[in-house]
Amino acid sequence: MANGAWSQTVDATLAPVVVTGTRLGTSVLDTPASVDVVDGAVMRQGQPGINLSEGLAGVPGLQIQNRQNYAQDLQISSRGFGARSTFGVRGVRLYVDGIPATMPDGQGQTSNIDIASLARVEVMRGPFSALYGNSSGGVIQAFTEDGAAPPSVSANAWGASYGTWRYGALVSGVTGTSGGEGAGADADALDYVASVSRFTTDGYRDHSAARKNLANAKLGLQLDDASRLTIVLNTVNLKAQDPLGLTWQQFQDDPRAAPLAQQYDTRKTVRQTQGGMVYERQVDGRNTLRVMAYYGQRDTTQYQSIPPAVQLAPTQAGGVIDLARQYGGADVRWTSELDVGGRALTVVGGFAYDAMQEDRKGYQNFTGSVANPTLGVQGALRRNETNTVYNADPYVQASWKVAPRWTLDAGLRYSTVSFDSNDHYLAAGNGDDSGDARYRKALPMAAVRYAASQDVSLYASYGRGFETPTLNEISYRPGGQPGLNFGLAPSLSTNLEAGVKVRVAGGLATAAVFHTGTDDEIVSAGSSGGRTSYQNAGRTRRDGVELGWSGEHAPHWRTQLAYTWLNARYADDGAGGIRAGNKIPGIARQALFASLAWAPPQGWQASVEGRVLSKIYVNDANDQDAPGYFVAAISAGYVKKINAWELNAYARVDNLFDKQYVGSVIVNESNGRYYEPAAGRSVGMGIGATYRF
Repeated sequence: MANGAWSQTVDATLAPVVVTGTRLGTSVLDTPASVDVVDGAVMRQGQPGINLSEGLAGVPGLQIQNRQNYAQDLQISSRGFGARSTFGVRGVRLYVDGIPATMPDGQGQTSNIDIASLARVEVMRGPFSALYGNSSGGVIQAFTEDGAAPPSVSANAWGASYGTWRYGALVSGVTGTSGGEGAGADADALDYVASVSRFTTDGYRDHSAARKNLANAKLGLQLDDASRLTIVLNTVNLKAQDPLGLTWQQFQDDPRAAPLAQQYDTRKTVRQTQGGMVYERQVDGRNTLRVMAYYGQRDTTQYQSIPPAVQLAPTQAGGVIDLARQYGGADVRWTSELDVGGRALTVVGGFAYDAMQEDRKGYQNFTGSVANPTLGVQGALRRNETNTVYNADPYVQASWKVAPRWTLDAGLRYSTVSFDSNDHYLAAGNGDDSGDARYRKALPMAAVRYAASQDVSLYASYGRGFETPTLNEISYRPGGQPGLNFGLAPSLSTNLEAGVKVRVAGGLATAAVFHTGTDDEIVSAGSSGGRTSYQNAGRTRRDGVELGWSGEHAPHWRTQLAYTWLNARYADDGAGGIRAGNKIPGIARQALFASLAWAPPQGWQASVEGRVLSKIYVNDANDQDAPGYFVAAISAGYVKKINAWELNAYARVDNLFDKQYVGSVIVNESNGRYYEPAAGRSVGMGIGATYRF
């Protein structure tokens, strides 16, 4: 989506979209950073409501790919950071209702984000994101909507090609007050939202079936005139087959095939439950206290395609990964509104602490003999360790309006990330691989903004980024050596950006240019059998341009345009075929998204959209690539309001021209199975009903 994502318009009767991710509560226009606010209702309109990629495909600088593989989550990279991740989200910080969905080591997942109850998603890129610590590419924050009056209950369903079904229900309301969002609330007033959904699919590819049950709830309690308590709870239960990647020849012969996956019955199960609370108090007219705390558990079991003979090596950890994780943390923040020299100064200071304990076990993925094995079942224990990681980060930031048109922003975060591993599996040829590491870095950020007029804003910013290896990235050493890869150093990036934002033609146009230089970039050293090892590759450089425009240029007509040009390359020679000047794999040099929609509040609705992505190199040597492509989608629907009822029905066609293309890649896959095919033409229909009491 382009900046504002249709929700930011020039209509003076509408409240401006406030970017809370900066902690300063400024509008999109006034934020000296590349930031997009995508409205939840827009994300759901004419969409299946299954994946975050449906609504964020058009954010400039954000490359978000649906792998058609629910065992590995979406593939998300921001300005080229995170593209190396073989599963989950790396290089981008994720938050849901202010609670981290990224662990303290930097690994995150989107599986617990409930699209049905989303109010909005904020996407921030560039130097400002340094104030969130262990990440390089940016920050994605999802916010559940507040309960609203009058109370309502909704039901919805979606069915599509490849045996895909999603259905769910949502309740929302307010007790104790008749005020809505932004209105005054009585003490003891309670607003609530609860959403449940189930998703199942046979999958486009063979051996790619999945099912996911998701529940999300948010309760807001107005304790008194100055205090509010928000409680969030969510749980997800996922079971998915893993079709694995294909070689180029396999992709050409039959992109739906998954021969190796079927042989080993590769699959993954995830069970996660977490809860958190946010307490906010207006201490006085100038000072605000915010306290956030959370706790969760996540259990993961994954079966991989490692040959039985390979698993007999003394240092081999087996083909079954069993992870039990407990995590939690807190963030205490104080905000003061001051006056310095007759000019407004906002100061935010806080301390964030997050911790995770991981019990990691590995088992053989077979029983019986090597000559006559039974594959895809749990066998003998091959790994047993307890890993802990925590971050402890004090931070401060300030925004000072030094002149009527000039604003200065500055911030500093001092990040400490600590790893500790205790090896409990000792056997002949496999010694004690325990170890620890600690990384510390000061992360400054500064920005200047000039308001040329009430509709034009110019800015420039600088920041340092800090990215440690994750527990998954240090889990395996290059060359199959035993023990954790504590030799990996964190990468450190220097980010420069300049941009302009203009209200024009009924919408918001944005343009940004940026340069990022990274030392000790963490890159894949090879991936085989689901296991990827990593190494430091010296220096890299990223130069880019991001352009966007979105708005309602005529009543009910909405348009989005987003373009990204990104030159991401290695600056030094390195192992694995890396040569100075080679492109960083997994990153498209150019991306273009455009959409046009007719969306009145009642009656017929329709939209058309298209996406162009240039070729993507799949390895460091740049000798193979996934070709570029163009895909289009269309949708149409009808909304009818009858007294207290709102009814809607819609249909959608994705990959309209049935293009055969590579949807995502597995970077540096050692056996050449780089390619994850995208789905062919998909036709779906959805219905929904809401009753307001």
